Amino acid sequence: MRCNAELPELSDVPRERPDEELSALRRLTGSRYRVIRRLGSGGMANVYYAEHQLLERPLVIKVLHAHLARDAEMRERFRREAEAASQLVHPHICTIIDYAEAAEAVFIVMPYLAGGSLADVLVKERTVAAGPAAAVCAQIATALDYAHRRGVVHRDVKPDNVLFDEDGHALITDFGIATARFHGRLTGTGRAMGTPHYMSPEQAMGKMVDGRSDIYAVGVMLYEMLLGFPPFDGADSYSVGYKHVHETAAAPDAVDSRVPAELSALIMRCLAKPADARYQTGSALADALLGYLMSTGPSDALRSAWFARRGGGAATPA
Repeated sequence: MRCNAELPELSDVPRERPDEELSALRRLTGSRYRVIRRLGSGGMANVYYAEHQLLERPLVIKVLHAHLARDAEMRERFRREAEAASQLVHPHICTIIDYAEAAEAVFIVMPYLAGGSLADVLVKERTVAAGPAAAVCAQIATALDYAHRRGVVHRDVKPDNVLFDEDGHALITDFGIATARFHGRLTGTGRAMGTPHYMSPEQAMGKMVDGRSDIYAVGVMLYEMLLGFPPFDGADSYSVGYKHVHETAAAPDAVDSRVPAELSALIMRCLAKPADARYQTGSALADALLGYLMSTGPSDALRSAWFARRGGGAATPA
């Protein structure tokens, strides 16, 4: 039986083009993952919220931008993120669950963290109180120490790469430009890799780096958490890098007298120009931060209260 009635005209024409990458990702993942929606986008990748079809576990799928996937070096960097992070099993490191390459897309699968990023916190609240800031950085420092002892240097520690689970625990993510003992260098000496505002002096100059470069970045991040801005800024990446190499940051307690002097001194040691003058390991930095917290009271309660007050938000590790 056929219906001869004319189809009605559509009054509303779709205003947006279908997400071709989302459709391709659904075809590529097949029955393994249920890809639900796009969460956000970063410099290297688009990020999608998904669920494991059988386990119903919430996940994040990070898809390398198509134009970068065509670049052999960028594709290799993305693969290295998966390899480096998958070998690091630590409570404060966001692990890699899966990795795949195909003609349509290159992607990694990670746990979904419901607490948002530190960058989200700074956008919303501008600063973080001294106790919670020290607690977050102590967690990240222990994670970095674990990575460093296994030959992995992160090289891009920044608020965007610090995520929170639903209980407010901090995890470091995005090992896309990490260097490791088990890899050769992708770029020659003289090419700086990372985010300018958080680069150590040696990194800004394109020199070989070790774990103490990540210690410097944690110091920058803690500085920004307390004051609302990083120690150095400029019109472009070159001017910011120049300041990291040649200028001395103003001590946080000199900028704002409410910053505890002990915490200010700790930050300035992290920001020392010579790597030998900084904390030499993530563990040493974590111990210093925990020592500060022990002298001030119940840091866990402070951190939990801060996290509950600010609320959650979707983490989008792009």
